[in-house]
Amino acid sequence: MSGTSGTRQRELVRVLLERHGETYAAESGILLRNTPQPLYQLAVLADLLGTRMRASVAVATLRALRDAGLSTPRRMRDATWQQRVDVLDAGGYRRYDESTATRLGEGAELLLDRYGGDLRRMRETADGDADALRRLLRELPGVGPTGSAIFLREVQGVWSEYAPFLDPKAVQGAERLGLPDDPGKLARLVPEGRAAAFASALVRVALDRTIAEEVRAAAPR
Repeated sequence: MSGTSGTRQRELVRVLLERHGETYAAESGILLRNTPQPLYQLAVLADLLGTRMRASVAVATLRALRDAGLSTPRRMRDATWQQRVDVLDAGGYRRYDESTATRLGEGAELLLDRYGGDLRRMRETADGDADALRRLLRELPGVGPTGSAIFLREVQGVWSEYAPFLDPKAVQGAERLGLPDDPGKLARLVPEGRAAAFASALVRVALDRTIAEEVRAAAPR
């Protein structure tokens, strides 16, 4: 636990949310609701963000996939492999375009076969258990521990039983800001309804040291 006072911690959180409190789903244009299409788009975004690629590229690629109409499991499955590759290239996801095109098709097929293309059925199977949900998500081709954590981090805004969810990357950002490094104590700083935005903002701090410097400078002491 950092020695930063409680008042200082609350000010840091307030400034962080004001300046960087946008989820990656929102940045990519996903209007996240508890309905099949945006939940599927979030799963694809989590897959893209889970590779060694800049977040900005993953966000741009998700937008390109949606603009091309590949926004549901059925449309993703029915697209040809080359069509998926071309859209990934257009989004800037060139380094992993061929393998990603393959796994997006396979993942869409799995979702359709096992859950009727509806991730809410996966939610029902997990029954509020975060570890169970992460295991189910990792059954999707290419979604590993990082991708499943990203999905939970973002979906907690609509699947409230998983809030607050703070993965190691978010905790790393908290440490950089001088906030508690204990997830339980950190969770108590989350304003109601802002768990997903808070987690995403902390991740941005972990990825960009200058954000921590900016927030510390702007927060009243």
